[in-house]
Amino acid sequence: MTPSIINLTHAEQIGDFKLRLVFDDGREQIIDFKPFLSRSRHPDLRAYLDPARFAAFRVEHGELIWGDHELCFPILDLYRNTLDHQMPIPAVA
Repeated sequence: MTPSIINLTHAEQIGDFKLRLVFDDGREQIIDFKPFLSRSRHPDLRAYLDPARFAAFRVEHGELIWGDHELCFPILDLYRNTLDHQMPIPAVA
């Protein structure tokens, strides 16, 4: 069961694009952000494939953010480790 209010309490970089996230209910997730960033076509998001820029994240008010909210994710997606919400590609007849 997902708590009604979720806050991120700690984020630690454990690889080039992997973070270990700790939530206020004790749940931990290890998330690899590289697939999400690599699939993005938006140049502002792809810019975070630069390791130094990616490493400049912070936890603020229970959320994980980069810059002035230039890159951020819904807390529930981080909690569930479901960054991608891709629609299936329709088959071509």
